[in-house]
Amino acid sequence: MNPGISAGVAAVALLTPTVFVAAQVQGAKSRVAENEAVAAENPPAPTAAMSDDSYCTADLKKVLRRVLQSCGLEGSGGRGCQPLEAKSVATLTGSDFNALFLPLATRAGIIQFDKESADLDPSDLALLDQVYADQRGASYFFVVSRSSPEGSEVYNRQLSEKRGKAVFDYLKSTKNDPELDKEVGLLWLGEEFAQLDEEFCTWNRSGAGDTCQPEELNRSAFLAWIDCRL
Repeated sequence: MNPGISAGVAAVALLTPTVFVAAQVQGAKSRVAENEAVAAENPPAPTAAMSDDSYCTADLKKVLRRVLQSCGLEGSGGRGCQPLEAKSVATLTGSDFNALFLPLATRAGIIQFDKESADLDPSDLALLDQVYADQRGASYFFVVSRSSPEGSEVYNRQLSEKRGKAVFDYLKSTKNDPELDKEVGLLWLGEEFAQLDEEFCTWNRSGAGDTCQPEELNRSAFLAWIDCRL
């Protein structure tokens, strides 16, 4: 074969793959551009997803997960945890446990009961309705009930349990929510664990007068919707 012809054939052979690859790349770019244009004109429908707000710390998620498993939710067969169980659920000191909820101050509430009472009065019910209505798509409603140190530990355990259950019974009887059993987690802490201090006096409280004494704060049930990805 003529040397000139051989060189030409070789050049064509070398050039053909390059041209083919370039054409493929250009075609891919065109398809991507077309797909992006279609997507811009037809955005996908929004989907609901559990949020992960800034208050969702690792410790709070740990407590939330254990409450879901141990204190009445996710098929545990129970409804609520008493103080000794609560300590193992939290695996935190009382003050550290309370600090987990400080970022929720603007949307949580504290129902203050009368001494030795688990009855909900009109101001209690108004606050409970207000906090429960402020769900904002959250998945879990926490009720953490306490008692002040007057009386015996056993009596105060029973009293704080009655307070937590009074909140749950009211929700059960008034809210048309088929998922309520899967949403509400109860912890009754008695006087033994996680007593509230004056830092919580500024929170939205029912029956709040001009004074805020520790015993008044702790005759209570803390309420809050919590939404964290677990």
